[in-house]
Amino acid sequence: MQASKEVGITTDEASEFSEEQFKELDAAIKELKDKSGSVIRVLSKAQEIFGYLPREVQFKIAQGLNIPLSEVYGITTFYSFFSIVPRGKHTISTCMGTACYVRGSKEVLEELTKILGIGVGETTPDREFSLESVRCMGACALAPVVRIDDDVYRQVTPKKVHSILKKYSEEAGGEE
Repeated sequence: MQASKEVGITTDEASEFSEEQFKELDAAIKELKDKSGSVIRVLSKAQEIFGYLPREVQFKIAQGLNIPLSEVYGITTFYSFFSIVPRGKHTISTCMGTACYVRGSKEVLEELTKILGIGVGETTPDREFSLESVRCMGACALAPVVRIDDDVYRQVTPKKVHSILKKYSEEAGGEE
């Protein structure tokens, strides 16, 4: 058993992740260890494998790259494309840039939080949806804009939110 008393982590504790996922991470670490930008490249691969970067995964990366856990954590939390919390199957991004905001994106975001029961930066308990707000999507003429995964919805109103979400809930088996 490998352990780190200062962070209270062991790598053989019960985990929500499979042995195969950790083997895939080990292979990525081995492949990328001596390459330029290895930490970010390994973190990207790990997030692809696990869906997010929990502490036990960060610890494994730190061990494998022989760097402090604090360095891995610092990089993980600095870059917005990394997540230390579980992400949903679908990521909903609401534009809060000036054009979207003055055309009602605040109300759209409030409706999303009400329907989903989560706040910005959170994921629904069933891991179906993650909610985020972004500063600008560069689609000001279409304001207010909401993006779900790669789908962009224009001129969204609070009344349209339910029908938009329904498309993704039906995809997940019709449950909301």
